[in-house]
Amino acid sequence: MLHHLSIGVKNPANVAQVLAKIVQGQAFPFPVFPNSYIVIVGDEYGTAIEIQPLDLELIPGETEVTSQTNPSPSSFSATHAAMTVPSSQAEIEAIAENAGWVHRYCDRGPFDLIEVWVENHFMFEFIPPEMSSRYTNFMSIEKYSSFLNAGQLQPH
Repeated sequence: MLHHLSIGVKNPANVAQVLAKIVQGQAFPFPVFPNSYIVIVGDEYGTAIEIQPLDLELIPGETEVTSQTNPSPSSFSATHAAMTVPSSQAEIEAIAENAGWVHRYCDRGPFDLIEVWVENHFMFEFIPPEMSSRYTNFMSIEKYSSFLNAGQLQPH
């Protein structure tokens, strides 16, 4: 069970508000790190998204995590997240459009989703209710193994 994810962005306050709309949760300040926010989804799992400044890097400290600032962070990463949300495809697209973020419907083969590029550099794959059963029906050990054995996986 994934309980929270942290992402680095250019405008943490704005991103927190936009993501709170998509997940139908609430954004709060996150005082653990400067200029950071957390979006609490409000589900039974305690799901949350931490939003930090793009130049913040988490590093292992003496006894626990600490942070440092990187003056030259890349705005792209292989890190991304897929998340089922209560918002419909139309709601997700409207919210992303209003924020000025790239968004698109994608059929990944065994499931479909809406790509939303937070600030046009961090990819969230949002799965609205009308698409969630395809994802959950596919994402099992047995079905994924069969999928690989059938040679159906195509690189992007």
